[in-house]
Order: sequence, then structure tokens, then C-alpha cells
Amino acid sequence: MSSTSGTPGASLGAKRVVVVGHGMVGHRFVEALRARDTAGRWRVTVLCEEADAAYDRVGLTGYTEHWDRSRLALPGNDYAGDSLVELRLGSAAVEIDRAAKAVRTVDGQQIDYDALVLATGSNAFLPPVPGRDLPQVHVYRTLDDLDRIRAGAETALASKTPVGVVIGGGLLGLEAANALRTFGLKTHVLEMSPHLMANQLDEAGGVLLSRMIKSLGIDVHTAVATDSIVPAQRNRPLKKSAVDDSVRVACNDGTTIDAGVVVFAAGVRPRDELARAAGLDIAHRGGVLTDLTCVTSDPDIYAIGEVAAIDGRCYGLVAPGYTTAEVVADRLLGGEAEFGGADMSTKLKLLGVDVASFGDAQGTTPDCLEVVVNDPVKQTYAKLVLSDNAKTLLGGILVGDASAYGVLRPMVASELPGDPLALIAPATEGGAGGGTLGVEALPDIAQICSCNNVTKGDLLAAICDGCTDVPGLKKCTLAGTSCGSCVPLLKQLLQAEGVEQSKALCEHFSQSRAELFEIITATELRTFSGLIEKFGTGKGCDICKPTVASILASTSTDHVLDGEQASLQDSNDHFLANIQRNGSYSVVPRVPGGDITGEQLILIGEIARDFDLYTKITGGQRIDMFGARVDQLPEIWRRLVEGGMESGHAYGKSLRTVKSCVGSDWCRYGQQDSVQMAIDLELRYRGLRAPHKIKMGVSGCARECAEARGKDVGVIATETGWNLYVGGNGGMTPKHAQLLAGDLDDETLIRYIDRFLMFYIRTADRLQRTAPWVDSLDGGLDHLRDVVCNDSLGLADEFEAAMARHVDGYACEWKGVLEDPDKLSRFVSFVNAPEVADPTVEFTERSGRRVPATTHIGMPTVRPLQETP
Repeated sequence: MSSTSGTPGASLGAKRVVVVGHGMVGHRFVEALRARDTAGRWRVTVLCEEADAAYDRVGLTGYTEHWDRSRLALPGNDYAGDSLVELRLGSAAVEIDRAAKAVRTVDGQQIDYDALVLATGSNAFLPPVPGRDLPQVHVYRTLDDLDRIRAGAETALASKTPVGVVIGGGLLGLEAANALRTFGLKTHVLEMSPHLMANQLDEAGGVLLSRMIKSLGIDVHTAVATDSIVPAQRNRPLKKSAVDDSVRVACNDGTTIDAGVVVFAAGVRPRDELARAAGLDIAHRGGVLTDLTCVTSDPDIYAIGEVAAIDGRCYGLVAPGYTTAEVVADRLLGGEAEFGGADMSTKLKLLGVDVASFGDAQGTTPDCLEVVVNDPVKQTYAKLVLSDNAKTLLGGILVGDASAYGVLRPMVASELPGDPLALIAPATEGGAGGGTLGVEALPDIAQICSCNNVTKGDLLAAICDGCTDVPGLKKCTLAGTSCGSCVPLLKQLLQAEGVEQSKALCEHFSQSRAELFEIITATELRTFSGLIEKFGTGKGCDICKPTVASILASTSTDHVLDGEQASLQDSNDHFLANIQRNGSYSVVPRVPGGDITGEQLILIGEIARDFDLYTKITGGQRIDMFGARVDQLPEIWRRLVEGGMESGHAYGKSLRTVKSCVGSDWCRYGQQDSVQMAIDLELRYRGLRAPHKIKMGVSGCARECAEARGKDVGVIATETGWNLYVGGNGGMTPKHAQLLAGDLDDETLIRYIDRFLMFYIRTADRLQRTAPWVDSLDGGLDHLRDVVCNDSLGLADEFEAAMARHVDGYACEWKGVLEDPDKLSRFVSFVNAPEVADPTVEFTERSGRRVPATTHIGMPTVRPLQETP
């Protein structure tokens, strides 16, 4: 398979560079060369072994959340429209003929080169353990690897051994453990070193990390090696329906673990086999030997990324890989760039635990000093490594709370401006400690973004050139566009430079949504006209009108179509139904927790038949009926309401569904009654208006059949109660929810959800889902936990009272319409001819389904009250 962008011969006088490998670094090289080669001196041919073009391997674990490969694709990885770049997918290089200056591919083609760039990366290391070739054994390296692991996990879940074992407790190992846990497997991590993440953390930091990961239900075994992996011994015959393809992992300490899936994450090895076969010099510990210009022992061949052993050392992080790509791009164009060293700092969140290390984290510098704050109660560990005079920062480690990383990492090799202990000591009531040093204390040469080599001075220059917000800085400098860990510093730098960040909702209101919420609550203004007259300007727009309508709905039990408020609603709320692409509407009655009676199923079927509606079971466990005209909606809903059903609010920025599994009533694994809990939650929060839609899920056990961790509020049963997860969502930016509190009883669970939802409704921005809202909070999840669980703001009673008012005042919106002739009058296709159906609503048949006839993808223009000529 090959994918060609443009015409390779577009510039006949150009030289050809062949790039072997299309990972993150290979793609960065092509981007850098093409951006600088404005004269078209080089044609580029990229040989990609995988079927997927360059993707974000750093974010590989995110693939387990959505299983959509396109979401990991790096921007511009197809080089569309660039006639000087040819991308060949599924075309592995198998031989380098240095004499002929040619590369041969697996399909027998020969490609000549003037320069060759090896970007082959690394392979997962498989120690010589007997049984490593069994089908239950996998590595954690590529998208295909994760597909195989998921398939193995599904088999294991259906077997008598729903257990996973990860061999290796480093970065990849812990990511693999998180993936197995997400799949529903009981997970074990085996690490040869005395503690986890031995390359990044010291013993104390690793011990704390182990303790925190164990608290999440993952068994951690340190200082153990794997002796063998063999098919498990069955002590008793299995039932005919049972499956047992498990293996037994034997450790050198005598322990054994039976598992359905085994994942090796024991490190990587440079993929230098092509170079070896071609006779290039290889470093003592592997990797293609290069000098600081990244040139190999053949002057026409370069090596970049993880395969390059620069002066004998390989670098396994993306930031130094990007640097090598930039060096070679510069060299091919006649520059004199050299590799100037690598920032091996890392900051990441492993299974919800913040971990960071930077500089000389292990304290190997002679006569260095260490300042340590170890708080086992708060589960935080911080260490700074200093020069022998305690003035220069050499490195550090942060576990549990890495909020100081952004300021500390750029200060490595710089003199500290004050007491180093104050940078990592917990904040006191008076505000001292807690890393109070800000970005303004950093020198201009401090590297803010190590991935893209952006200094504070570069950012300041961009601000002077007119960049006034974080997106602008990212676009101008590329800072924050790779791993994203430096983004908080970009915002701090703008604030430090006095660049005011507008919070205005729109041109008519200078206040933010949260500020308008407080104004409406405090003044008891109940009309948009009154609010804009007193606190805004102009007549309003499509941004502020629906936003104010949502706030009004969130702070009262008035019907959304009462009085002036009706004119504020967007297209869906205007008719209490979702408009479809052909101008028709959908009808979605509420089915709490997916629990529905036979009579209700029959009623839905009869309505769908009588009104010729297309029906579909949604992902939220209810039935959607498509194709209704505006004038048909009241009669459809009259029959539903008379049948005991109510509005499902599929049209509103409100609670949509609470998905559940079958729970302890039916499932042999169920630990709690998830169905009843889902019903209780959906009936409690139905009709709750919010800045954006809210979805919930309740799973009866860790197998997570309700996919609760992909929801804004997720509840998962434990043996003793419920774990509460918040801030997850699907959509274009999928994110797993984070654990807020564990092993809660029913009453505490509901109380915490009440507080979480009301805090969100009160403070979130317009159209902000819970996931980005949690991330935007100062202090993130920890602050949220303090507010919800510890009542740190003293607002718990107020939040709970507000929710109680909502519960007590709830009424079905469609029932309210049916009882009010004025509201009913809006549900006609034409004001002057109510009996005439809208002629623009057309359908066609496709594969036996009744679908909109229009081929246009966007949403049609809404004509709520269309006058006839």
C-alpha cells in the first residue's frame, strides 16, 4: 500500500532525500525541511512501515479511550498538496545499498537517494524469558499492539482468568497497566528494580508512587524478575461453556500469577538492523553511531530520533528527537547546526498520579545537595537537587503534586532567587511556601517549551509582536503544541506581562458566564431585556441570548417557553426537539437508566408506525424517533405523556441520560444495584439545565459495561459502595473521568454529585463540558475535591439547597406545553396555514431505512414561524 502526495518529479533539478520511518521524529524532519527549503532543493520520499501515517505515540494510551486512529494523527501527516513529498505507507525498507546509494523496499522497489535519513525509532525489548512467544504475550508500542491487547483482554474477560500482568514498571509499563485496568482486568505490575520508574525517580519517590498506584487496585511487585511464562495448569476440569487460555507467570521470588494477558514493557532497543546490515558503525549499546551533526559513518546517511546514538548515547524522548530532526534539516540546507544536548525532563499523569522529574533528578553531580519534602499523609513527594553551595538548581523530582514543574524545570542550571525549600514546601495559611515563585522570575534564556525549544525570550518577542492569548502564542512559537505541559506557563507569562485576558461573554456583555450567573442570582432579574438594560449593551446576539436562557433555566423552575424566555432559546429548545439535517425533528422520551416496560415499548412502536418515523436505539439506552414535522410534535408527545412517559431533554443543554449495565440483579459479577442507582440519578437530575449537556453512567462492577468513565459523572460499584468519577466525556476530545472519591454510600454519593453539578453550573464557561472545566480550575481535581468533599468554600449547603429546589420544582416540559394553548400555538409549520406540512421536509429510502433526502451535511436554517406569501 502506498500513499503519494503530489508528483515526486515536480522539481526535476532537486536532490532526493529518503526518510526511512514515519514516526513523530520522521514527520518532524519532513516538516522542518519543507518549511525551510523554500527553493525546492530537496524532494522527499518517506517510507512508512505501518499502515498509519505519523501519529502521536506519546499519547498512545489515549487510543484506548476512543479507538479512533484518526484522533492520534499528527497534523499534516499526509503532506497533501505538497508536490515535493511522497509518502509510501506500508512500504518497509529492507536493505540499504550504500555503493549504489539506493534503498530497497519490502515490495521489491529500489529508490535512489542523495541523502538518507534513518528515523526507524525503537522496538519494544523482549527479554529472553521462556514463553515470550505465546499468543497471550504482547508488547506495548504501536496502535496495532493495542488492538491485539484489547482483543486479548476481551478473551480474558470471557475466561476464568480476567487478569493482566505487565512486565516493567517504567513509563510504558504503567501506561500499559492503566490500559489493562481500563479493559476491566485485575492488573499486576512486575518491576526488576527496587521501585517503579527507576530511570526517573529516586527510591522515596518510587515508593510513594507504588503506594498510590496500589490504592487504585493495581498490585505492584518490585525487585522481582520473570523466570518463565507457561500455559496455566488446570487443577480441575472446566465446564463446557468456560474458556481458559490463561498462562502462568513465574517470578524469581517463587510467586506465580495466572493471567489472560501479559504485556512486556521492559524498555526499548534501537531499530538499527538496517544500519548494521549496511555496515554502518553501531554504538556499543546499540543505535546508529553519529556525531553531533547526526551524520553516521557514511557522510550521506543521517540518523535521528531514538535510533541515533549521538556520540554513543541514545535518547528515548520526543524532545531530543525533534532536535535531531531540526539539526539534519538545517545541515541538508547548508547550515551548521549541531546537537547541543537533551532535556530529559518528563511530566505526566500516570493512573491519575502526577509525576515529574527534571535535570539531575537522581543527584549524580559530585557534592550536590538535596532538599526533600516527603508528606505521606497528603501523598506528595518533592526533591530539589542543588549545587554544593545550595544556590544553583540542578534537578528535581515531584510525585503527587507536580504543579511547580512548570517554573522549576526552566530554572535548571540557574541560580535560585531565594530559599529552595519555599519552592516545594506546602503552602501555609499565610500563603508562604507552595512554590510561590512565578514565571516572571525566569531569565529570558529559560526554555519554557523543551519539545520545541522555545525560550521565555521567544515568547516575550511574540507577545510584543501582537500575540495576546494562549492560542496565538502556540501558533506563533509552537510552544505547547506537543506534550502541552508548558501551556499553564504561557497563560502565566501573558498575565505577568500585563496582557489582559478578556472574560467577556460577547460584545454585549463584558462579564463572563459565571459572573452573569452571580448577577442573576443576586439581583433576581428574570428577563433578558432587564439584564442587558442594566448590565449590558445593545440588543443581544446568538451567543448571549441562549446563555442567559440557560442560566435562567438553571436558577428557577419556570418553563423554558414562558414569556420572553421563549424567544431566547436556540433552534432545538425553541421546539423542544432536535432538528435534523432535512428540517424534520426527533422525539426522544426519557428512559431512566435504560429501564423500560413492555407497554412503553409498544407505545413507542405504535407512534413510530402511525407517524412513519425512523427509530433507532441510542448509545444512551433509549429510543430515538426521527422524521417528525413540527406540527406533529404535540400529538406525538400527547400520546407519550398519556402513556406515562416524559421528555428526555435530548434537545437541551442539560442531563441527557444515565446509562447503566444490568447490575447485581442479573449479572454474576455485579456488586451493587447499578440499575436502580441509574434510575434514581436520572430522575433526580432530569431537566437540570447546564452550560453544556451532561451524561452519566453507572456500572455495577469494575468491568465497566456502562462505560461510566467516559461520562461527565461516572459511578462504578465496589464491594463496599461506589466510586465517583467526574470530568469525562466522549465527542471530539474524549477524556476519561477522574476519581473524585471512593467507596461511598448511597447518600454520600448523591450529596457529592449534587455539589459537583451545582459548582459546575455556577462557574463553567458557555458551552464548556465538565472535562475542560475541571482542567481549567486553579488546582484542578484537587481543588474540586476540596470543594465537593471537604466543603473548602463553605458552599456545600447552598449547592445542596439549590439542587433540592430543582428536584422539588421539576416538571416535564412537554406536559407543560400540552397544557398551555399559547405554547401549543408555536408548533405549526406555517402560521397562516397550520394544516399544511412543511414542503422542505423530504425523505428517501436507503438500504431499507427512511432517511433525509437532502445530501447537505450542515444543519438547515430554522424557520420557527414561517409566513406564507
